[in-house]
Amino acid sequence: MNEDIATGKWKQVSGKIEQKWSKLTDADLKAAEGNKDYLLGKLQEHYGLAEDKAEQHLKDLGHF
Repeated sequence: MNEDIATGKWKQVSGKIEQKWSKLTDADLKAAEGNKDYLLGKLQEHYGLAEDKAEQHLKDLGHF
């Protein structure tokens, strides 16, 4: 996958993430770009989700 496609996909997914989890800041999403562990950690921190539940939510959105 080239960088343009990956960037475009991230923009789509980050928009869905932002809609679903409004407690995540723009800075969180910017820092999470391409970093699954960071994003999972932020979901756990802000929403108290278990890691496996957070990961499943991301898979349901079409990412990771």
